[in-house]
Amino acid sequence: QRFIEFVMMHAQNAALFLGQIPNPKTGEGEVNLELAKMFIDQLAMIQEKTRGNLTSEESTVLRNALSNLQMAYVEVARETGSARPQPARPGEGAPTTPAEEPEPPSKPAEQPSTGAPEPSAPITSTESETESKKKFTKSYGP
Repeated sequence: QRFIEFVMMHAQNAALFLGQIPNPKTGEGEVNLELAKMFIDQLAMIQEKTRGNLTSEESTVLRNALSNLQMAYVEVARETGSARPQPARPGEGAPTTPAEEPEPPSKPAEQPSTGAPEPSAPITSTESETESKKKFTKSYGP
């Protein structure tokens, strides 16, 4: 349940910076593609790092939130025309720049599905958890 709340909080922040949610102070939607992309990329990273460790509900919520935000990012970027500098970074050709604008947000979602280091990641986290259990204890009271 907490993981789903965490994902939804990140998704809500991304939606705020995509202008889908009005700013509480101004009451108007504000677009900040850099911050929206940061939250979307973080969700993609979370998806990659938690693959195989989530319940089906958690996985579905994360996948749906990420794909919805990626599509919203592409739409907002096209409307504002602010996404043009992003595809220019990889050195893409000018004629294909508009067609490749949707790909930067989508690539993080595609890379985790083909990521090879996944089997080693759980082993490393298991080892670090075991070590931390030996060294530290958590106490909430006397």
